[in-house]
Amino acid sequence: MNPQLRHWREAATLLLAAKRGSGAPARPLRSSLGTFDYETLLLQRSPRSGFLPSAHVFPGGLLEAADFSADWLGLLPALPRCGLGSVRPSPAGGNRAPLFATDRAGLGSPLPGDVAFRICAIRETFEEAGVLLLVSGPGPPAATGPARLLPQHHLPPGPELAEWRRRVQQDPTCFLQLCRYLRCVPNIWALQEWGNWLTPVPTAGRGGRRRYDTAFYLCCLEDRPPHTSQDEQEVSGLQWSTPPEAIELFKSQEIWFAPPQFYELCRLCNFSSLCDLHRFASDRALEGCERWMPVTLVAVDGSINLLPGDELYPEDPDYTGEKNLVLSTDKKVEELMKEDSRLHRIVIQNLNSITVYINIKPKYKHITPLKIDSNIVGSNVDCNSRL
Repeated sequence: MNPQLRHWREAATLLLAAKRGSGAPARPLRSSLGTFDYETLLLQRSPRSGFLPSAHVFPGGLLEAADFSADWLGLLPALPRCGLGSVRPSPAGGNRAPLFATDRAGLGSPLPGDVAFRICAIRETFEEAGVLLLVSGPGPPAATGPARLLPQHHLPPGPELAEWRRRVQQDPTCFLQLCRYLRCVPNIWALQEWGNWLTPVPTAGRGGRRRYDTAFYLCCLEDRPPHTSQDEQEVSGLQWSTPPEAIELFKSQEIWFAPPQFYELCRLCNFSSLCDLHRFASDRALEGCERWMPVTLVAVDGSINLLPGDELYPEDPDYTGEKNLVLSTDKKVEELMKEDSRLHRIVIQNLNSITVYINIKPKYKHITPLKIDSNIVGSNVDCNSRL
């Protein structure tokens, strides 16, 4: 754990995509993007939650000391990477977000950060949704395609597994005990590094004091969506939806997303095929990623979350909030959109009206939200108008 973190806590979240089987029940098509052969898992946070109450999110949660335990080294392959692929060096350097680049050994942990964060995401997915992403033996698995879940006969009976889940929820160290009991390890190799979002500094009257530095991973499952059940503590509901369906539910105000989740779902809308998504994520993950901290610009008729690369993004962002800098303008959002030429921003007019604009090339071979219209120079992606 990083004792130097005073302003935010470290966390991990998982974009979990599962294959839709041929026997999946038919649903009315709610998107012009066509048929998707996979669904993503969304959890609804409890209305009692102190952070994003009632929002739909991807599974995930706070990093725990147990995720960095040296005891994992007795189960996982040898250091330094425990079987994970190496991130390609960038000619310009600096392709590792601080979350991943921090020297964990210097902080007293023998386990690399990008291993511990994957363990955290897998543990939290089990705690919140009851999905176990494990692989038999020490790993890594030989398969290079989408991951497979453990066969049912490798798992304890339902009541026993539910008791293990309860124990892990109460004490994260029990996750290591469960893996030992099953002679399995967390399938860290199925998780591909996808992004890094830092909770923005709250503006006056907006947001709370809780801030998180969160690693985003993506995992594709060859299996159909596994059985899931909410924990009735942090999670009050869950559902599997294709990315376009999820955005349509958001637009119709049936569910609500925070901007990072909305942005990432728009990214997934580029891929209607699970195999294509897995292939892209597996190769792109080796490029690394940058940390994104949205900087809020308050306009007369809404707000804009500025992201790195945008023309208005500060050269020296106030990461900690200690400078008490508040960006505001007496202009309307439409005026700002006409004035600026280099865009990477999320325009928020109300809780269920969010639009992503980006016409810059993503770093580290990542992909822009949705597909780019051929008649537009660069990419100006209006998620509200495209779906």
